[in-house]
Amino acid sequence: MSKDKKIKTNAMRILDSMGIDYEVKTYECDEFVDGLSVAEKLGQNPEQCFKTLVTQGKSGEYFVFVLPVACELDFKKCAAAVGEKSVEMIHVKDINKVTGYIRGGTTSIGMKKQYPTVVHSSALDFDKIMISAGKIGMQLVIAPNDLLKAANAKTEYIIRD
Repeated sequence: MSKDKKIKTNAMRILDSMGIDYEVKTYECDEFVDGLSVAEKLGQNPEQCFKTLVTQGKSGEYFVFVLPVACELDFKKCAAAVGEKSVEMIHVKDINKVTGYIRGGTTSIGMKKQYPTVVHSSALDFDKIMISAGKIGMQLVIAPNDLLKAANAKTEYIIRD
């Protein structure tokens, strides 16, 4: 591989294969940093920057939630959105095993398996939102409807008020 070849994550390859436009933004980072810090590093509105969280339902099934970086999940709303009695966050040590991604580089596009995915409804308030590209130090700027298509996701109001 030549040194000038751009790195493509699994998420980018999937978007390319679907003909979906996106922009890549990079930032210097060797380890996990929170989403607010990423938004600040890239000079982005935090309301347009979304993080991806993975939960497990009472049934044992996994569910993916995408929400603004400054917000927290409302677990009751999340459970209702996916038809579960309850959901809880998976352990950090299980992120790679479940998703194929690492903490701080998880995205809803191109996980090991296609899990039911819910994007917070505020994403639709913007022409573009920013999500992880599937690698620490890389973000994607994408139209919300394109994210919904690529992640086979739906929107619901899933954050704590």
